[in-house]
Amino acid sequence: MGSPPAGSGSDHMNIHEYQAKALLGEFGVPISKGVPVLKPADAEAAAKALPGPVWVVKSQIHAGGRGKGKFKEASAGDKGGVRIAKSAAEVAEFAKQMLGATLVTVQTGPAGKQVNRLYIEDGSDIDKEFYLSILVDRETSRVSFVVSTEGGVNIEDVAHNTPEKIVTFSVDPATGVMGHHGRTVAKALNLSGDLAKQAEKLTAQLYAAFVAKDMSMLEINPLVVTKQGQLRVLDAKVSFDDNALFRHPEVVALRDETEEDAKEIEASKYDLNYVTLDGNIGCMVNGAGLAMATMDIIKLYGMAPANFLDVGGSASKEKVAAAFKIITADPNVKGILVNIFGGIMKCDVIAEGVTAAVREVGLSVPLVVRLEGTNVELGKKIIRESGLNVVPADNLDDAAQKIVKAVKGG
Repeated sequence: MGSPPAGSGSDHMNIHEYQAKALLGEFGVPISKGVPVLKPADAEAAAKALPGPVWVVKSQIHAGGRGKGKFKEASAGDKGGVRIAKSAAEVAEFAKQMLGATLVTVQTGPAGKQVNRLYIEDGSDIDKEFYLSILVDRETSRVSFVVSTEGGVNIEDVAHNTPEKIVTFSVDPATGVMGHHGRTVAKALNLSGDLAKQAEKLTAQLYAAFVAKDMSMLEINPLVVTKQGQLRVLDAKVSFDDNALFRHPEVVALRDETEEDAKEIEASKYDLNYVTLDGNIGCMVNGAGLAMATMDIIKLYGMAPANFLDVGGSASKEKVAAAFKIITADPNVKGILVNIFGGIMKCDVIAEGVTAAVREVGLSVPLVVRLEGTNVELGKKIIRESGLNVVPADNLDDAAQKIVKAVKGG
């Protein structure tokens, strides 16, 4: 399972590695000692609070591939987003280089992400590295485990090249996690004796954490066996189901908004389905299907949508105005297409919301509005009499051609 790109609109909230580990620690999961650091000045003290003699300095961003990542800034050095330090002074040196610099990994895309937090962790003597993840399997509607002896590498590559090295099983929600599940994990990882017992215990702890916190994914890569014979979670990536966050204020408190798209955060406050895209035409549509069709037809006429935005069936004037403001706040937007088919949603409400928002924030780009359905004549009248520079359209095809033409300066 690959993760969606960082900042991609999804119904999951992500947290940082150090937060994920602290949370798992509450369930008894074996983790290394570590200290999060937000400014370079705190790095040396953080290192001295840990046993040493080896420390790991880890960039905390919501994206995978940190170890192989490269910093854009020359001053950040070229040792990647995860570094081994041999002294507290070296930890401080790395922190100075990495904090505030932009890390580019396979998952961040070329723009990269600014590193605003580091995690200084006690080094481990690693004997073996494994992979373990838990996720919700949509097909069986159960919680599933994915386990592999090939840890510390890209699991997608393992799945592609040696699928027989991946063991998966699901847990019946009626029984919950049982001893045999833990034994399956131990066997998949070729662990015996005391380590097999540790694996059984860990399986139960991870499942308990997953269910109790309404996670949608928990990925541990790598899970390691230390030279001292201890199983330990060395990295953890956790995301939560947005629909269950109301039950977990303690999880919501962990949200790092600097890692997310500001427009998407604003949209979530108004319960709008909004995802930022790369194009230049802002779209405001009601209904996900119609929104997809609108995006397709913009593509058909040679341009690309700047966003996906479904205002939903029962939007108020305020909600529509908020949606419009979010679209206009995007500097990439060179034109806006409002496409509403009024069923439950009334065309006059949309018209009022749009005209109110335009009066408040102004309109510096072309705007095409296509209204159809309930109260359509009233909606068109409101827009016509608003005195605003709005181009009306008769149908979706007409609307798409008009906005593309307007943006291209036709």
